Amino acid sequence: MYNYSLIFQGTAFTSKSAKEINIVKDHLFCVDDSGMIANVVSPEDPRYRSILQEYEDKNNFYRLKEGQYLFPGFVDLHIHAPQWAQAGTALDLPLNDWLHTYTFPLEAKFEDTSFAKKVYEDLVHTLLKNGTTTGLYFATVHREASYLLAKICAEKGQRGLVGKVVADDPEQNPDYYRDPDATTALEETEQFIVDVKELAKTTKQGVYPVVTPRFIPNCTDEALKGLGELAAKYDTHIQSHCSESDWEHGFVKERFHKTDTAALNDFGLLQDKSVMAHSVFLEDNDVELFAETGTAIGHCPLSNAYFANAGMPLRHFHSRGVDIGLGTDISAGATPSLYDNAKQAVVSSRMLEDGVDNSKSPEVRGVNDSRITIKEAFYFATAGGGKSLSLPIGLLEKGYAWDVQIIDTKAKGNSLPIFDEKEDLDDVFQKIMYLVKPENIKEVWVQGEKVVGD
Repeated sequence: MYNYSLIFQGTAFTSKSAKEINIVKDHLFCVDDSGMIANVVSPEDPRYRSILQEYEDKNNFYRLKEGQYLFPGFVDLHIHAPQWAQAGTALDLPLNDWLHTYTFPLEAKFEDTSFAKKVYEDLVHTLLKNGTTTGLYFATVHREASYLLAKICAEKGQRGLVGKVVADDPEQNPDYYRDPDATTALEETEQFIVDVKELAKTTKQGVYPVVTPRFIPNCTDEALKGLGELAAKYDTHIQSHCSESDWEHGFVKERFHKTDTAALNDFGLLQDKSVMAHSVFLEDNDVELFAETGTAIGHCPLSNAYFANAGMPLRHFHSRGVDIGLGTDISAGATPSLYDNAKQAVVSSRMLEDGVDNSKSPEVRGVNDSRITIKEAFYFATAGGGKSLSLPIGLLEKGYAWDVQIIDTKAKGNSLPIFDEKEDLDDVFQKIMYLVKPENIKEVWVQGEKVVGD
């Protein structure tokens, strides 16, 4: 009677809006052959019983056990893939010293694809174990190693959006690690785009090439202009850094006599499939331009605490119509977990609202109406990330990809403190967001395929 590839029965948490969650209790989630949610059926629906009768004895029927819940897969909007090899290192240094002492020498090693393979396979595996089903990646300036990352995402079942980094300005990049010139950078980028689009034809969950100027200070005008043209020619996603720190924001103003945002827009790099990491120092006109062009922010709260010089006014930017998702910013953010970054997003927002300088009075110490809730942080980790990428991911609703985490609150080694079998599900949700570890993520599915689990 029905023609579904998978049926899941259980209770799920998904965003109802940016501020509210929808608790979908004891529903049937019906997944089609392409890995999309074809129907979500409530116990009150007349079809519920007939679907159960048809499927519950079949191998493609999954009933969640007591204490298990469905979460959407997380969407990580900012990952420096090669930097996984230095995660947790030298975070006490100023940004420029950190880049030149540790990061650029490390990224230069990815010319060796055997080294790249070792790092990238471990990173993608680790992110999937942490519930990240979609990752937006900066690779390196090396085309072959960057393609290898896309291939590994395809093979391991993660939805990967990968960029070959462009950094061609000889004054701002070390001689041992940069594109030789703008012409070469653009030729290599175009070949990378073509290769990944070909790979995508045989990848169920999707892999995507991303036009990736590292950030304006690393790139010549010729490279930036050419990258904007390539993004338009091939209709690709775009990523970069924008107004991350006092230094970057000031550098671009001095070079172009305009803000980072305005300069990126003039080069054709702001559009509906653009994600700009950090964007802490956006000015009012910048915020309007982000909203008008559909450009999203990859908010990296842990990384910002180390390197951004200020807290990003998340609630303010989102209220002005800017799409926002969360990013780990490995390795400036030392954890591969978006659970950790969701918690930090809440903490950072409260610190921004309350202020941190106790020598000032409460009236002037902070920024009013800045704090967010854990439900909002969950939205940014899931639906907000999907919206930022213009992809049907991040929600457990009809028409969205079956990207899920099966959370086991009774997992051996990290059983969550839920002692009342009738505990309010709203409270259970909050405990999951604050207390889950990889041990609790029993299974991970991407586009209807199980990628983590027995």
